[in-house]
Amino acid sequence: MIGGTHFQRALVVALLAFSCGPALAGRVVTDSRARLPEVASFALPHGDTKAPWGWADFCSRHHEECDVTNVAPEPVVLTPALWSMIEVVNHDINSTIREADDREIYNVLERWDYPTTGAGDCEDFALQKRKRLIENGLPRQALLITVVTDENGAGHAILTLRSNRGDFALDNRTDKIVAWKATGYVFVKMQSEQNPNVWQRIGDPLNATLTASGPN
Repeated sequence: MIGGTHFQRALVVALLAFSCGPALAGRVVTDSRARLPEVASFALPHGDTKAPWGWADFCSRHHEECDVTNVAPEPVVLTPALWSMIEVVNHDINSTIREADDREIYNVLERWDYPTTGAGDCEDFALQKRKRLIENGLPRQALLITVVTDENGAGHAILTLRSNRGDFALDNRTDKIVAWKATGYVFVKMQSEQNPNVWQRIGDPLNATLTASGPN
């Protein structure tokens, strides 16, 4: 869905009818030279909200991902080598998974899952990146599935990396990992650091106000 009234935009987010295709500008391959990103800010939550239906459905098939206890926040402490590894994972998944609609893959309107068939849409990319980075030693508390609205007001999903240098977006639309405020998206909700089954409001889809705080 593109444009539309405030009600339509809210409905897009409520139903999580994601528009997951590539950005108009195409993908940008990042430079893998050893360096760190510029210090960014944090997307601060302002209250709990309902988990997306897609996450609850995902949990019904992947109990090991969701039957978890609360843990303390653990932002990733970035080093040049670790940042390079994260970029490689982001690029590898973006380049090896074919973008496809859930109706094509599963014959349903919406389903979150790992792209085991070699195809998936935006939330599937985000889930796969989360899984791969956890396998590479990153804490789950620092890898937050996030719902946003894009420049057209359509729902979209990304993975947010929480680090000691701020929050960064891993997006299937680009290989360039950028600070959350540089995405051009309105952040709506994301997983809690303490528990992936708890979701928190970041911004109102009808009011593009972003709340952030500089890193410690």
